[in-house]
Amino acid sequence: MKKIIFILFLLFPLKVFAISAASSIAMDLDTGRVLYGYNIDDKKLIASTTKIMTAIIAIEKGNLDEEIIVSDIVYKAFGSAIYIEKGEKITLRDLLYGLMLRSGNDAALVIAEYISGSVEEFAYLMNDYAANLEMTNSKFYNPHGLEEANGDANTSTALDMAKLTKYAMQNPTFREIFKTKEKTVKTNYKTYVWHNKNKLLKYDYITGGKTGFTKLARRTLVSTGSKNNMNIVVVTLNDPNDFQDHEELYNSIFKTYKSYQLINKKKFKIKGESYYNKDRLYVKNDFSMTLKKDELKNVTLDINLMKLKDYQSDDIVGYVLVKLDGNIYHKEPIYVEVLKEEKLTLWQKFKRWLF
Repeated sequence: MKKIIFILFLLFPLKVFAISAASSIAMDLDTGRVLYGYNIDDKKLIASTTKIMTAIIAIEKGNLDEEIIVSDIVYKAFGSAIYIEKGEKITLRDLLYGLMLRSGNDAALVIAEYISGSVEEFAYLMNDYAANLEMTNSKFYNPHGLEEANGDANTSTALDMAKLTKYAMQNPTFREIFKTKEKTVKTNYKTYVWHNKNKLLKYDYITGGKTGFTKLARRTLVSTGSKNNMNIVVVTLNDPNDFQDHEELYNSIFKTYKSYQLINKKKFKIKGESYYNKDRLYVKNDFSMTLKKDELKNVTLDINLMKLKDYQSDDIVGYVLVKLDGNIYHKEPIYVEVLKEEKLTLWQKFKRWLF
């Protein structure tokens, strides 16, 4: 009997979904909801996925079109590089392409020096950002992700890196650089042609990514993908099979989940509302949420209205709270439009009352 069962498994193998990573996560970029997770709070070395933090800080703090003269700080760089030279003139924007597409450690050092004056001050800024983003299990020592000679190294978690990427993806400049497959850059010294190391960009649904590797961290990968109005970030740390694992996670999520529209700004109306009945209440945005079909019944839209005595058009008078199983995943402001009171004749008033 055992032999027969064994033969059946050979003829009809079971497809088992398994991720090779030591820790991994798939998060909804719109709500921050964790759709899949394994050891998401385990602290790991993050290698060059560090550069997501470096990039978003540079975008927000620097002048992207300012031309930077490369200093001798590049002599301290080792590992992956874009091979810029001392005295070379290159814009911050172009440095960011070199940082993200080719994982240039030399670019990371030049950016850090430009933004903060030194690597040490830039690391302080990175940790400040991490605190503000509630990346509670992250620590940064440098802008590139390599281990320091004294053993210090950037550490984070799958959850924290997903939080960081969710924040960064709200910036249009970051999104553009993150998804770029190829970039040509000209400086006063030479012309560069950079190709992105992220192999997942061959898929139409992939909207960006950053690779990473050191001997201690092993392979690290952060990627983002969008399909059918679902926007996802996937993070894997210490994963020997990272590209395939990301692909399988996206396929699984896009198959299991669906985007459901929960707020329609054109049809927004609050039943039974009487306080603002002479005016119009409205929201400015539609809102959809990535859900499994059987989760839809557990979603509630809670209306919280403030009874303001004095208000003007476009004032916020409340919020729609989108909840799943009691947890808040979205907060949509409710606005008021003050309608001018019509001057009606007695006959017009009677007709309105009658009909």
